[in-house]
Amino acid sequence: MPDTPPPASAPAGRRPGGDAGGIAIYTAIVTIALLGIIGLAIDGGGKLRATERADALAMEAARAAGQAIDPASAVNGVGIQVDPEAAQAAAQAYLARAGSQGSTSLSADRTQLTVTVRGAYATKFLSIVGVGSMEVTGHGTARLLHGVTQPE
Repeated sequence: MPDTPPPASAPAGRRPGGDAGGIAIYTAIVTIALLGIIGLAIDGGGKLRATERADALAMEAARAAGQAIDPASAVNGVGIQVDPEAAQAAAQAYLARAGSQGSTSLSADRTQLTVTVRGAYATKFLSIVGVGSMEVTGHGTARLLHGVTQPE
């Protein structure tokens, strides 16, 4: 029996009604999924770095505020207490120099300062799906020490 050529409707080497173009669709789907995973990794890492920066700024602002003691009570020997207005001003000044914003709170016994820094991370890849930024928050606390009473 002689070999018969394939019908004119089917190209040589392919079955009629086959899966022509199936690989292209699969490649497009996998590429989109991989770009999504890469985007999540990049934006997740960026948010993590922004949160670490906010924590570091809050700690440094708390340290700066913790040095704003009330000189009258310290000189008279009454004790070391934070001057609330000076502490808040010192923390806000530090944050302003760093280009950030935050709030300061003082404990009831006036010996512990807490600084909260709020900011946002502008996303790179997630903005494609409508997430333009993610909120980040950092906290820092400083306690005034009156001296060393025992080894650490």
